[in-house]
Amino acid sequence: MEEKIEDQKAKKKELMFGLLIAFFAALLAVVDLGGGKYGDDQMVAVNEKSAAYQWYQSKSIKQTLTEGEMNMLKSLIEAKAIAPDDTATLLNYTVGLQKEVKRYSKEKKEIMVGSSQIPKEEWVQDVNGVLGVVVGAKEWENKANALDNAGDYFDFSTLFLQICLVMGAIGLVIQNNKSKNIFLFAMIFLGGMGIFFGIKAYLLASAI
Repeated sequence: MEEKIEDQKAKKKELMFGLLIAFFAALLAVVDLGGGKYGDDQMVAVNEKSAAYQWYQSKSIKQTLTEGEMNMLKSLIEAKAIAPDDTATLLNYTVGLQKEVKRYSKEKKEIMVGSSQIPKEEWVQDVNGVLGVVVGAKEWENKANALDNAGDYFDFSTLFLQICLVMGAIGLVIQNNKSKNIFLFAMIFLGGMGIFFGIKAYLLASAI
C-alpha cells in the first residue's frame, strides 16, 4: 500500500516537472523572440545614430568652410585689397555667407538634438522636403543605449530560463525523492528569476 502511495507521489512529481518544463520552455521562446526583435531595433538605432553624427559632421565642415571664406573676404576688404567698386558687392556677399553660417548652426543643433527638442520656429532642416521630422543623433543614441540595457536583461532572463530547464531535466530523470525536491526548488527559483528579468526587459524595451 505504501509503495503504491509513493508511486503515485512520484508520478505526480514527474507530471509537475513535465508541466513546469513545458511552461518555462514556452517562456524561453517568448523571451528569445523579444530579445531578437529588440536586438534588431538596437542595431537600427546604432546605424541611425552613426548616420546622424555623420550628417552633423558634414554640416560642421560646410560651416567651417563658409566661415573661412567669409573671414578671408572681410580681411581683404579691411586691408583695402579689393577695388572700391567691388567692395559693396563683396560686403553683400559676406552678409549672405554670415546667414549661411547661422543656418548651418541651426541645422547642426536640430540634427544633434532632434526637431522635437526645439521650438517649431527654429525648424530649419527638412527631410524629403518636410520640416520637423528630424530624429536627433542624441535621441538615437539614447534609444540605442536603452535597448542595449534591455538586451542585457533579455540575456539574463534567457540564461536563468535555460539553467532552469536543465535543472528540470535532471530532476525528471533522477529517482531519489529528496534530490527531486532540491531540483524542483532550484527549477522554480531559477525560472522565477528568468521571469523577473524577462518582464523587466520587456518593460524597458516597450517604454522606448
